[in-house]
Amino acid sequence: MEVIEKSAEGLDRKFLVKVSAEELDEKLVARLNEVKGKVNLKGFRKGKAPVSFLKKMYGKGMMSEIIQEVVSETSQKAFSERELQPATQPHPHLISKIEDVIEGKADLEYDLHAEILPSFEPMDVAGLKLTRPVAEVPESDVDEALQNIAEQQVSYKARGKTAKAQEKDQLLIDFVGKIDGEEFEGGKGEGFELVLGSGQFIAGFEDQLTGAKTGDEVEVKVTFPEEYHAKELAGKEATFDVTVQEVRAPEKVEINDELAKQVGLESLDDLKSRVKERIESDYKNLSRSHLKRALLDKLDEGHNFELPKGMVDAEFEQIWRQVESAERDEEDKDKTEDELKEEYKKIAERRVRLGLVLAEIGKRADVQVPNEELQQAIQRQAMQEAQYLSMQGQQISPQDVLKFYQENPGAIQQIRAPLFEEKVVDYVIERAEVTDKTVSKDKLMEEPEGEDALLEAGL
Repeated sequence: MEVIEKSAEGLDRKFLVKVSAEELDEKLVARLNEVKGKVNLKGFRKGKAPVSFLKKMYGKGMMSEIIQEVVSETSQKAFSERELQPATQPHPHLISKIEDVIEGKADLEYDLHAEILPSFEPMDVAGLKLTRPVAEVPESDVDEALQNIAEQQVSYKARGKTAKAQEKDQLLIDFVGKIDGEEFEGGKGEGFELVLGSGQFIAGFEDQLTGAKTGDEVEVKVTFPEEYHAKELAGKEATFDVTVQEVRAPEKVEINDELAKQVGLESLDDLKSRVKERIESDYKNLSRSHLKRALLDKLDEGHNFELPKGMVDAEFEQIWRQVESAERDEEDKDKTEDELKEEYKKIAERRVRLGLVLAEIGKRADVQVPNEELQQAIQRQAMQEAQYLSMQGQQISPQDVLKFYQENPGAIQQIRAPLFEEKVVDYVIERAEVTDKTVSKDKLMEEPEGEDALLEAGL
């Protein structure tokens, strides 16, 4: 193999790669010798057919496969021998006539183009000064959480036959759904327990049952949302013939030791302690989110190097698809598309820059994602995707999704990337000078300033 560097401008690299016909023929002969003992040909004992004969029979087909393999191998080698890492998939462009190469009449020659990852020195993170906002858990939060638990444990008692249903009452109902007078699949139920105000049914359904009494027959009219998961119902008007079998009032649940025992704990003090620990954990996650954002800001400000255009363009396209599918924020409504694209292009550049910086810091520090953590994350993702697809009407098991990930390294890398990012962030925080600053609960709950969710969605 011969590799000639044709151009090197910034991060752009172009090579001319040559593989002689003799090298290709050697690979072909070696491949034929490998399969020789497995081939049965008329007129020859098994494994005794000469390579020259096999070449006439199978040479062209095998050579096509060999050429594909050689292009892949030599493309990688062209960069690795120069200690360069492609930022995007290298693009080979064949110069030789493929028919002549297959027939052994010409050398394999092709141009190879790709951007490479930039070489840079990451900033020293030791002693990096960061502020972490923290907040005390107010007793009101604990009381509110206990009240929510109590409401989840609520029981219901039948009201009188003339009592009108109120919000938070439970109705025992039978219903039949129809579109254009015809029943539709999944629109029928008997003995269903519906709590008014719970939002279990589509908008407007529960409101029309407020005031109903035991024995009432109510015609409920609704319109399915445009984005409804069952596409055959999305956006359509429907009626439901509802029979109210019983109206039940919620019975007050006392927040005491008995409530704690209902949820599997020994006492109210134990329940309060568990609730407070959970809220404290939520607060710690919020504090870390703010701290991470501050860290990313510092890393972004501390680095300035050329970015691979292909990576930025790909990141921008992903962000822009999110923007187009979402409703515009108030602050974006008066901006032109060009203005918005300029803003989100900067976000794409920041995300690529930070991704490269974190990757380099992690590489130099030998940060690893334990295989056990990775496998757990893959299993969680498989469960979530299987549930989502099931909601869309596609019957697929978590095992099928898991098999997909096991067979696709690229998909696994997408799961590993955010885990690696968090490990690197932890590594930097451990070496930084972090000062805690007490703030109010409301301040802690605020979104980090700046590019918020779009930026934090991933690097």
